[in-house]
Amino acid sequence: MLGLLTLFLFQSNTHAYVPLDRIVAIVNDDVIMQSELETKIRTIRAQMQEQGSQLPPASILERQVLDNIVQNRIQLQIAVKTGVKVDDEMLNRTISNIAAENKVSLSQFREILESDGYNYEQFREDIRNQITLSQLRKRQVENRIVVTEKEIDNFVTNQEFQGTTQSEIQISHILFALPSAATADEIAQVQQVANQIREDLLSGADFANTAKNNSDGGNAENGGDLGWRKLEDIPSLFADYIPDMKKGDISDLIQSPSGFHIIKISDIRSDDKNIVAQTHARHILIKPDDLITSVQARDKAEQLKLRIESGDDFALLAKGNSDDPGSAIKGGDLGWTTPGALVPEFQKMMDSMDPGQVSKPFKTQYGWHILEVLERREYDNSESLKRGKARYAIRNRKLEEAMQSWTRQLRDEAYVEYRLDEI
Repeated sequence: MLGLLTLFLFQSNTHAYVPLDRIVAIVNDDVIMQSELETKIRTIRAQMQEQGSQLPPASILERQVLDNIVQNRIQLQIAVKTGVKVDDEMLNRTISNIAAENKVSLSQFREILESDGYNYEQFREDIRNQITLSQLRKRQVENRIVVTEKEIDNFVTNQEFQGTTQSEIQISHILFALPSAATADEIAQVQQVANQIREDLLSGADFANTAKNNSDGGNAENGGDLGWRKLEDIPSLFADYIPDMKKGDISDLIQSPSGFHIIKISDIRSDDKNIVAQTHARHILIKPDDLITSVQARDKAEQLKLRIESGDDFALLAKGNSDDPGSAIKGGDLGWTTPGALVPEFQKMMDSMDPGQVSKPFKTQYGWHILEVLERREYDNSESLKRGKARYAIRNRKLEEAMQSWTRQLRDEAYVEYRLDEI
């Protein structure tokens, strides 16, 4: 059972109430009771056991849970002072979403909670408090986190410098073989030829043709191409040279028992390459409002579709009629969009169309649209993805530091008195 403990027990032989609950902490003008602490501890224990986590000693768990309740209580008090409120409409919507995620109706969800020993009204207040704390933290901390483009540049550069980004390298190779048991003169002669060819390469000679004509390596016919290699798969002979080289660089002469080598970094690619199908489209939006009903908006969209079919210019109609100010000024042009960037109804319609096709009027949450697909392309989104990951990592790091600082400041400014060890 996860309900509150009984506060008093009636003793018939004395006609008196013996208190079972007690105060375990005072937080400003509020108190935390033993019953609340024990209820929370039972919940945490059940969660840890379900996850297979090892439980800490009872005294440590008790103090950790109490500290967490104190922290939340302080923040809820700040929420009241700063006007953060969660109305019943938002609360009901959140609980309905929780029920939907569990694939049950709201009434079924309530029955399940109560059969598991949860008080439904207490559950509602717990969810309200969670939403309140989330909104407070967003307002006080999260919304103040700023990540600059310079920070992203530095983060990406640092990752590349440390080799933490997984890349593949296309290497080209020329070998000037030495005869077995080569004499000093033979070595010097081969080295002289290799040096001259390296100078030619640095002056602009084509590496592939040079390899075909001069290399003694097994890949000479392929222009010396060794293919794409991950850093860990690069021959150890070349491994010390690769980190200092960039795309297009040609190495110094590399000597080995088999001869002299020249390598070139032909290309570099990230193995997290992200190719996405993008669509270039434009649209006209007719939005219902206080002056125009949804039916009237649809009728207007249908009239505009007829005008487009009759030869009127789509861009001019969008500029004069579309209620999407961001795209209307550009003739309805939405630019290149990636799947998931638009609302599902719009995305579904766009995906079903061929380039050059104009849709019939269709409805989304924003109103009635006419859509024209202009063109499609396969787009390498790797750089944007890499920078997005960098932004996310930097923001999380800043957020963690800011949240710790904010929590510590609130704790320092609050009056907290622990009574956990009192008899």
